[in-house]
Amino acid sequence: MPAVKITDTTLRDGHQSLWATRMHTEDMLPVVEKIDAVGYHSLEVWGGATFDVCLRFLNENPWQRLKTLKRVIRRTPLQMLLRGQSLVGYQHYPDDVVEAFVSKMVENGIDIIRIFDALNDIRNMETAIRAGKKAGAHIQAAVVYTVSPVHTTEHYLSTAVKLAELGADSICVKDMAGLLTPHRAYELIKQLKEDPGLPVQLHSHYIGGLALATYLKAVEAGVDVIDTASVPLAFGASQPPVETVVRALENTPYDTGLDIHLLFEIADYFEQLRRHKGLERGVTRINDMKVFEHQVPGGMITNLVSQLEQQKSLHLLPAVLEEIPRVRRELGYPPLVTPTSQIVGTQAVLNVLTGERYKLIPGEVKAYIKGLYGKPPAPLDSLVARRVLGDGEPVTCRPADLLEPRMAKARDEIKLLADSEEDVISYAVLPQVFLKYKEGGNRPAGETTPVITKPGKLELAAIGSSEEDANMDLQQIKELVSLINQTDIAELTFTQDGINLAIRKNGALGGNREQAANVTESKTATEIPLTAAAVVEEEETGYEIKSPMVGTFYSAPAPDAAPFVAVGSRVEKGQTLCIIEAMKLMNEIEADVSGIVVKVLAENSQSVEYGQPLLVIKED
Repeated sequence: MPAVKITDTTLRDGHQSLWATRMHTEDMLPVVEKIDAVGYHSLEVWGGATFDVCLRFLNENPWQRLKTLKRVIRRTPLQMLLRGQSLVGYQHYPDDVVEAFVSKMVENGIDIIRIFDALNDIRNMETAIRAGKKAGAHIQAAVVYTVSPVHTTEHYLSTAVKLAELGADSICVKDMAGLLTPHRAYELIKQLKEDPGLPVQLHSHYIGGLALATYLKAVEAGVDVIDTASVPLAFGASQPPVETVVRALENTPYDTGLDIHLLFEIADYFEQLRRHKGLERGVTRINDMKVFEHQVPGGMITNLVSQLEQQKSLHLLPAVLEEIPRVRRELGYPPLVTPTSQIVGTQAVLNVLTGERYKLIPGEVKAYIKGLYGKPPAPLDSLVARRVLGDGEPVTCRPADLLEPRMAKARDEIKLLADSEEDVISYAVLPQVFLKYKEGGNRPAGETTPVITKPGKLELAAIGSSEEDANMDLQQIKELVSLINQTDIAELTFTQDGINLAIRKNGALGGNREQAANVTESKTATEIPLTAAAVVEEEETGYEIKSPMVGTFYSAPAPDAAPFVAVGSRVEKGQTLCIIEAMKLMNEIEADVSGIVVKVLAENSQSVEYGQPLLVIKED
């Protein structure tokens, strides 16, 4: 038997599964030359959640990360994970976006593309496979493994055969939740090696504790490549440790030939990094051992914990893990892998948080039920489907056939901000996230434009005015109040006629028209809290629409779209009022009552807390 090859996932899935994808490029660079010297089959360094997290949380350009790693890593092929028609996002994109993305990432250094579809709907993989082949990359088509009444061995084999016919160079069995048992792995790998007969790679997670045994049986069955991570980023929700696998196969016909001493040098570096950042090791907990009940994959467990912590509801994790299988069954047993893991997981979280099942249904869940992600493996629960579809029927064509080309429009919309074609592609894939990245990431030091992104106090002189008394009238104060409410600044201080004054942003009305007038007329107040609503309108009362979760408020469905509603808008019960982006999904917030919108209390792109008032509706 030939030696078994190994793909290292430390720089992508390892830290995605254990560290919520928070490793910076600067954390990787000191050790990547050693990793390159190990002799791995490939290094998984990109794709998955890394693209989103670089922009959303790390203030990094993911394209620049790829280019930087490619310059340093010269021996080992670079690999990435692509979500088929969803690329690195959470929805389907038009074919021209998929083609542009795939072409550019291969140009920038990706050698091997692992392409999968969450539903094993190969229609959603066709464009990415074709684009990857055209760009000259090795195409590894993945069969997503899960356990359900409809996911049989025959299902996986027939899917693999169809992927081979599309031009796949190799097949990956993607066991994202560690559900593949050792003997099942032996049978499945052996049959895949016979038909379609392509090289087979196995990807599993240690979450339920079976992955090492599963790997050993897969090796016996003839698997060509297996995925592992450096031990500080292994175990738990991540992959098995490379050091253990290398030792287990040493002096056997399957010997990997990797230098165990070099592997431990690399492990020492990541262990120091882990301790420096105060991050946990991979641990298999009781909830992880229940994976065969809830089927939550490694990265999803980490994200669920993070999401529930943000919602200040971590104590609800057991209830959410019980709700997930129920939602999954009602949605036709989708495998729990991005984006369907987010779709099922977020719906389960919302069902538990709100205390009412399907009271709040995110737009992505509605799209899934409408068939816009592809064909579910099994029929949907009729009651849940009717709640979204009404008397309509789901689409049955390839979902991307319904999408208009996007690249030309994106290029026109972003032309003033885009510095490269990569910027255009980033905007086309994650428009809101990319715009926020650009706003915070490209601002030169000392710029005088009054757009401040860091909370805290701001002296008036810092936005281009002199240090002398402001002598502002009421209208100028209104404009300043409006300005700070559009940013993350908490307070603006200034001096007028020798009196120190402050405009503070807070969650409640802190003043009214008379108080605002005092600033310019009596000049006796030394500190007056104001909000935009406080200086423009008298206080209005009515039915408050509150945020059901921690997230980001969006007043419009897209950056270039008109707001859903404005002050004075007539709304009907059930009408969409705004979007709260949370848990990676865009959650449409609907009106509980009919009436007139009399207040909009949140600014576009503003972070909001659970229970924070968003709008006020004066009921009929």
